[in-house]
Amino acid sequence: MPLTYAAQPVWREMQAFLPQKFHIEPGQEPAEEWWQWRGHHVHLDTYRNPQARVKVILFHGVGTNGRQMSMVLGAPLAKRGYETIAIDMPEYGMTEVAKGTLVHYDDWVQAGSDLIDVELAKDDRPIVLYGLSAGGMLTYHVAALNKKVKGIVGMTFLDNSSQQVRDETALNWFMSRVGGPMLRLGAASPLASMRMPMTLASKMHALVNDPAALQVWLSDKRSAGNANTLAFLSSYLTYRPVISPEDFDICPILLTQPAQDRWTPLHLSEPFLRRIHKVPVQAVMLERAGHYPLEEPGLSQMVDAIDGFYQQLTAR
Repeated sequence: MPLTYAAQPVWREMQAFLPQKFHIEPGQEPAEEWWQWRGHHVHLDTYRNPQARVKVILFHGVGTNGRQMSMVLGAPLAKRGYETIAIDMPEYGMTEVAKGTLVHYDDWVQAGSDLIDVELAKDDRPIVLYGLSAGGMLTYHVAALNKKVKGIVGMTFLDNSSQQVRDETALNWFMSRVGGPMLRLGAASPLASMRMPMTLASKMHALVNDPAALQVWLSDKRSAGNANTLAFLSSYLTYRPVISPEDFDICPILLTQPAQDRWTPLHLSEPFLRRIHKVPVQAVMLERAGHYPLEEPGLSQMVDAIDGFYQQLTAR
């Protein structure tokens, strides 16, 4: 039997830290679907709605999963009439990785693009993307590869080719300056499948600003408590988009920046977004919100801003 969130209690512990109006009550949970992709048994959290004019595909980062995307945005947008699909990328959430397979970040980009194509093959409703944390830049990478989405929203847009970005998002200076080159060497060796806890590779301690909530998130081996292979971590740091920001002309972009983000503050996304000139780029600050936003009014501001952005892009 496939793994399901119905049998995983930790996500319900997590939502206790969210405002009451964001709680997914019993009977209101997303439907759980599985998509066979390149041998992987990929899990999807879905709020299907044939009457919805717009489909939203939600991407998590390296410290979250699809159910956590449903909690803060998938379910709220579904209540506003959207069809939402939150994917568990290979190595996260309830997705089952094909045996003997080494997952790379490139696989995440390809999976996101292929999922868009699957959904477009069903009908011609416009598709927009959302990504939290590393999922923000993933929306850009996927849009650049796929070229068929109408808009992207990211919580961050981190250019890992920037030394400043690597320095400020890694756990410490040593992991950035020494650990990065060691990862590349390890990924090209028989050690490629060796795993490193994300708490050592990154500032996972800054994922949420509530200390009690952080302990719950870190207890989840399918999100913040995960460990990734050297192959995946190296590919994440070295991936380069198929379209440079100077040439990106696919769709408008919205940055929803938590004002109290202690992991990826605004100044880390700004250099990349300033290079984009061929499409509109907007930014909205989320008051009092942390990297994974638990706090009001920022959380409600995020939903309102994203709803307005999508409506503007898909108005007929």
